[in-house]
This record gives sequence, structure tokens and C-alpha cells, in this order.
Amino acid sequence: MPIVLSTIAALRAFVSGRRVRGERVALVPTMGALHAGHVSLVEVARRHASATVVSIFVNPTQFAPTEDFSKYPRTFEGDIRKLSEVGVEAVYAPDVETMYPAGSATTVSLKGPATAGLEDVTRPFHFDGVATIVAKLFTQSQADVALFGEKDFQQLAVIRRMAADLDLPVEIVGAPTVREADGLAMSSRNVYLSQAERARAPALHRIMQETAAAIRAGAGVEDALSPSRQAITEAGFALDYLEVRGANDLGPPQPGSPRRMLVAATLAATRLIDNIPVE
Repeated sequence: MPIVLSTIAALRAFVSGRRVRGERVALVPTMGALHAGHVSLVEVARRHASATVVSIFVNPTQFAPTEDFSKYPRTFEGDIRKLSEVGVEAVYAPDVETMYPAGSATTVSLKGPATAGLEDVTRPFHFDGVATIVAKLFTQSQADVALFGEKDFQQLAVIRRMAADLDLPVEIVGAPTVREADGLAMSSRNVYLSQAERARAPALHRIMQETAAAIRAGAGVEDALSPSRQAITEAGFALDYLEVRGANDLGPPQPGSPRRMLVAATLAATRLIDNIPVE
């Protein structure tokens, strides 16, 4: 079983002990409700470091008042069992008072990928909350490398930019999205889908694949995106966006540079996000 660390001092003592032995330490930040996608991050972490810390903290500052903070799934005992099965050495599980002590008044303010007109349109304060908690986790753990899933692609771009801009001495590694057999991107929020909704959800990824194939075959980006937006709506989703952006900074794609297609859409009461490379 992994040891459970609840204080900053305990976390730093664990990391220091591993460093004394000449080991690199990886951090896998999570909000719990772990699934195979999170496990895949641990597996990637092992290729970059010899010791792995998984953090579990449902961060209140990245939820808007209308979002599902109180309902967000919390499965701590099951999470620990999953992490034990894959040999995770330590779990960092601080409480809110540890992460946000009384009198806390400092947050991270963002531009760049955080203001790309994607998730930030419907969730304008989300990335400030994400960046603040991730920066705290980086400084608390002093990890050598940190792992994030590509499913939250804008978040990954934001964290990479933040780490570079603040000269944080941590390597940021993105891990490929893990999918169900029918293509649905794994997410802790998938548990909110009813059986009928779960059967419809993979249409989102299928339409994205078809759109990317059309672009690769020579269709203009907007010519391909317009009917696909309509197809997503006709499939029963409320579409927030379907866009193609430059993969490095999420700005307008530049000739010869990699491109990424990103989508967010709500099915009944469950908001789903996904992304795939265009080329």
C-alpha cells in the first residue's frame, strides 16, 4: 500500500529521502475518482522517474459556483487500492486548510493559452484556480517531473506555459488520452452519464475523427468544421466549441506547424471535452 502523506513537511521528507538515494521523483496531480487514464499517467511516470507521488485533492478554486464541486465523485479508498495495485509509493492527500491556509491571498494570473477562447469562455476563472493549485503542488513537492493527460489539452498548454514563465524547475510531460473501446475519452465525469447517454457519447469522438480525416484530405478547416458542428448538435449535444488550433500555443494554426482539434459539448447534464491531432 502507498503511504498517505497529508502535510507539506511529510511530502518534502519523502521526496528528500528519495533524492538522497539518487532517485528522480515524479508527481501525478489528480482530483481522485481514478480510472485507467490516471493509471496510465503512473505508467508514463515510471519511464521518467524511479519514485512516484500521486496527489489527490479536489480543488475548490477551479469550480465556478454553478459547477459540480459538491457532487464531484470522491472515492478515496478505491483510489488507494488502484494505486496500490500499480505500485505507487506515496499519495499526497492534503486538506483544504493545508492548500489554502487562512489569510491566503495570492493566485496565479494567466494569459496566453489560458485565454485562447476555448474552455476559458464558459469557465473564465477555471485556469487561474488550476494554475494556482498546480504551482503550489510543484513548490510543495519539488518533484523533478510532473505528468498530465492530453485529454485536458488546454490545461496542459497552460501548465507548460506557467512552468516556463515562472522558471519552475519541473519537467512537464503530457500523456496520451486513454479511451474506452468505443472511443469515448476516459473521464471521472463519465459516471454521470445514464446508460442511454453513455451509448450516444462516443459520437463526439467519431465526428472529430471524420472531420480530421476531411482536413487531412484537403478540405478547408472551416468547410470541415461547419457541418461537423451541426452533426454534433444533431447527435443530441449542446456544443460549446469545435475548433482547430495550433498545438503549441492554441492560437491560430500556422502553416507547417502541428494542429489540434478541440471540442467541448454537453450531453444532458454532463459536459464532455476531447481533442485529437489533426496531423
